[in-house]
Amino acid sequence: MEYLKRIGAERPTAPPPEALRDLHARHQLAVPFENLSIHLGEPVVLDEDSLLDKIVLRRRGGFCYELNGAFGRLLTALGFAVSYLAAGVFGDGGAVSPLFDHMVLGVEAGGPWLADVGFGDHSLYPVRLDDAGPQLDPQGTFQVSRTPEGDLDILRDGKPQYRAETRPRRLADFEPACWWQQTSVDSHFRRNLVCTMPVDGSPGRGPSHNSARRLGRVTLSGRRLIRTLAGERQESELGSDGEVLAAYRDLFGIRLDRVPQLAGLAGEPSTVPTGDRELQPTAASTKPNRQAK
Repeated sequence: MEYLKRIGAERPTAPPPEALRDLHARHQLAVPFENLSIHLGEPVVLDEDSLLDKIVLRRRGGFCYELNGAFGRLLTALGFAVSYLAAGVFGDGGAVSPLFDHMVLGVEAGGPWLADVGFGDHSLYPVRLDDAGPQLDPQGTFQVSRTPEGDLDILRDGKPQYRAETRPRRLADFEPACWWQQTSVDSHFRRNLVCTMPVDGSPGRGPSHNSARRLGRVTLSGRRLIRTLAGERQESELGSDGEVLAAYRDLFGIRLDRVPQLAGLAGEPSTVPTGDRELQPTAASTKPNRQAK
């Protein structure tokens, strides 16, 4: 299967939970989170064939609807029972963005799991949904808290990340939100250029290993290149278009014929990654910060 080759995996022979964990980790270490299509004038189309063409054949990345949509298709082809789940993202002050602002996957693999390879910076491994206790991950400590209404709050190191409902959805149900993210002047995806992925800083460890895994991160936001490993952060500003295109190619495996140009309107506040987790405004804004999805 070409998709498995894309993420450096073989058809699973391990029991379902171990297989899901391995595929989840490999996907994030191979397929970047990026919103370049918006700034290249490429429409994001939420049908399975288009997603597979972009991520598998053209070896691009995407944002939540694309990455989790494609990953859901892979898991289904491998025999997992998969549901698309709608979510809203927590912002400053605890407000939750509208439903369908984010998409995650509910996966049955020897129990209920939440898989999310499309939040930008999240757990390396899937999160067990029927375990209310702390779940250790190389990316932090994750926890699932059920709200009185039956929704699921996903916490990282004690901080709420997003709230997911448990009602299964169709991929087509996310099309209006995906269109809004691409076109609205209020969409943070129009206000920034980002391409990011974790990098493995643990020599000799494969994606199936859990504890003591050391992860770094590489991010290209416009012309700003950010590398983080072992808690040390290095930033550099790329000069020529050739340098930018080479960074996309060499660091993320993305081959472009031109440099993406920010699609936001003139005078809008732009956003750039200021840490491994958040995209924060560089100018005053009344809108809440949102997690990189």
